[in-house]
Amino acid sequence: MGMLLLRSHSYGQVIDVHTHIVIPEYTDLLERYGAALEETFPLPHWDVDSHIRFMNAAGIRTSVLTMPAPQPYYDDAEESAKCIRRVNEVSAKVKQQYPGRFKFCASLPLPDVDVAIREAIYALDTLGADGVKLATNSRGQYLGDEALDPLMEVLNERHAVIIIHPHRPTPYSEKIIATTPLAMYEYPAETTRAVVNMLARNVLVRYPNLKVIVPHCGSFLPLALPRIKSILPAMVKQGYMHPIDWEGNLSCLYFDLAGSPTIEVLRSLLTITTPDHILYGSDYPYLPDTVLKANLQRLKLMLASDKELSEYADMFLWENAERLFVKGVTAGSTPTE
Repeated sequence: MGMLLLRSHSYGQVIDVHTHIVIPEYTDLLERYGAALEETFPLPHWDVDSHIRFMNAAGIRTSVLTMPAPQPYYDDAEESAKCIRRVNEVSAKVKQQYPGRFKFCASLPLPDVDVAIREAIYALDTLGADGVKLATNSRGQYLGDEALDPLMEVLNERHAVIIIHPHRPTPYSEKIIATTPLAMYEYPAETTRAVVNMLARNVLVRYPNLKVIVPHCGSFLPLALPRIKSILPAMVKQGYMHPIDWEGNLSCLYFDLAGSPTIEVLRSLLTITTPDHILYGSDYPYLPDTVLKANLQRLKLMLASDKELSEYADMFLWENAERLFVKGVTAGSTPTE
């Protein structure tokens, strides 16, 4: 029965919105600054042939490429811009050479906002980028920072998709984060921190054409948002915070499933969003192909065997991503408040 259900959910049509392209120029720059392990986990090898073999074996139709962490900025804006331009141009070439198999969200040379705006315009208007990837923070400049407003305006004008990815928090203290790689705990915390900062400043209400993909099953947001909602009225009354337009902000948020989601995680995620805002993501190539294929198969089986979630399987695995990246959306549905 399980296999029959799996076949009904379009195996081979999966769209993967969370993959990374790692090119030599990027790794060379990091190694030059002794930063290859800045994110406390080694950068994986990537090449297009291996990626396509994985996609074919896993039943993935299309993958969305983004540059991984860390942000290659070491107090030299020109150097950073040159490296990121190369990442974007290689990504565009891969998309062109393998039509239908790859899309990409361009990286931007933040924290230099002016240079980032120029790169965003070039990538979206000339290279044909399908969106942009933004770090949770770029050397301490967090999403939601008012300094980013001019960039957000440019992206909003283009109805851009934004993929958020966690980076090492700034400031960083080894005394606090000393026992595990950042991906174990701090990445979800960092993502939550950045998104809450955007919500608190109503960024997505001020720039409502943006579609923002939050990684790793929403990170800690399903736990954090109810607490914030309960405390916010008192904070507003005391003048410590401004009101948050929950409906306006949350309608612009999408959530990928990178990180081996469970039924419990999915149910928790659905307390802050709706089924049409959930997307599949693998995190290729950060785990072995066998692990990622097993994770995807486990997700399919889990969805097929759950009475309430089975009807959403195609939506999670490809339909929502196709609507976002292929057909485009002008207005999202309204997630649960």
